[in-house]
Amino acid sequence: MKNYETLLDALNDLISRGYTEDFNVDHDRMQCREKHIEMTADEFEIDEFYRFEGMTNPSDMSILYGISSDIYNIKGTLVSAYGTYSGNQNAAIEAKLNHYQVNKNL
Repeated sequence: MKNYETLLDALNDLISRGYTEDFNVDHDRMQCREKHIEMTADEFEIDEFYRFEGMTNPSDMSILYGISSDIYNIKGTLVSAYGTYSGNQNAAIEAKLNHYQVNKNL
């Protein structure tokens, strides 16, 4: 996994590698609004992720995920807050996102 100075550096690199769609989590679905695609936790994979903390405020934390789905032939990114501001995710989506982080860091 690469190391990036900023969230923007990581996002630009993922985009250059084909992660061009913008994903959002809405309750129990991972969404690509532009293509009108909604995926369950079983329909996508987390290829990589990067954690960032704000330079001036350690509580300003985010994670950038590189996500793909062979079912929908799509690759994109999800930027998610963690810590104080996280929490609008369904349990299955959240478990998948967190499980991947734990496995990669063991």
